[in-house]
Amino acid sequence: MLRWLMGRDARERELEQALASLNARVWPPLLARHGFLRGLNEQETETLRRHTAWLLANKAFHGAHGLRVTPDMRRSIAVQAALPILGLDTSLYRGWTQIVVYPGGFLVSRAETDEAGVVHEYVQETSGESWEGGPVILSWEDARAGTQAQANVVIHEFAHKLDQRDGGADGMPGLRAHRDLDPRHWREVLERTFDDFNDWVDEIEALIPPDVDPESDEAAGWYAELPLDPYAAQDPAEFFAVSSESFFIEPWAMAAAWPDWYALLVRYYRQDPLRRLEDAGVPRPVRP
Repeated sequence: MLRWLMGRDARERELEQALASLNARVWPPLLARHGFLRGLNEQETETLRRHTAWLLANKAFHGAHGLRVTPDMRRSIAVQAALPILGLDTSLYRGWTQIVVYPGGFLVSRAETDEAGVVHEYVQETSGESWEGGPVILSWEDARAGTQAQANVVIHEFAHKLDQRDGGADGMPGLRAHRDLDPRHWREVLERTFDDFNDWVDEIEALIPPDVDPESDEAAGWYAELPLDPYAAQDPAEFFAVSSESFFIEPWAMAAAWPDWYALLVRYYRQDPLRRLEDAGVPRPVRP
């Protein structure tokens, strides 16, 4: 039990069992179902399989609201979560043990303090949460949809886990294993890009008629030209998480808008999804 509480690695036997479960009958269809995995070479595919097995052996999956988490659901979540650490080490996901899966969106309590110091409490529906030192919480409806869509709640929440490794989430993951990355340079590029994106969002919102709710489906057309989901404007932590989603799933627009930021993510994740997807013949999505 202590091994689970401390987040230590599973025994070798458990890891081998998880690896054996990703056999020739299961593994190829699993990859095919997640279109953003196209273009991985043989070595990358095997590393992804081993990282997926590590997650299956080391994380306890729990269903909420009566949901039964099947082996196939666990594999789908694990392979998506393994992609961000394909070029990194599984140790970055240590220190916590549970993945909680709801059937769909779930409610969380929020509290925000306004400029006058007044605390506003409210309840919000969400598709994912990542608690520092605690579980990752996912909506299966959204995790399943992320197998092909441009948004990906699993990658988003696991990017938060990487961001939280060296303290609170602030858009700057731990760089101790990246001797080629200067934290000051990361901060400078992050802040510059985040500010530019916020200016872009402000310009878009100024064009939306006053009688249209900016958060409604009716306003979606105005936001379509943005390289990232407008939620990325919340704070640097959300900007990093949303950027990570786009980096792996639909990198074209972000790479064109901010080549310096994209290049920084390439160096951090030690992957270049844009090159990989283009080499695999994946066409650039046509935006509305």
